[in-house]
Amino acid sequence: MDNKINLSKEKKDEMIAAIKNYFFNEREEEIGTLAAGMILNFIMDELAPEFYNQGVYDAYRYMSDRVEDMLGIQK
Repeated sequence: MDNKINLSKEKKDEMIAAIKNYFFNEREEEIGTLAAGMILNFIMDELAPEFYNQGVYDAYRYMSDRVEDMLGIQK
């Protein structure tokens, strides 16, 4: 199974632009598209899986709680 996060070119371009804007607005640094793309790749490879896993866990807990609630409607 491929665990790599796949983004459309348009979404990736939006994210690269957001990274460039962040560096410019928050750090007063201009970084190029290559550098911003490398940062995005690092985030996607190293950090995003943790956020994804947390989202899966949160969804699991939510659904488990709802299933438990269903037992309350038994007659």
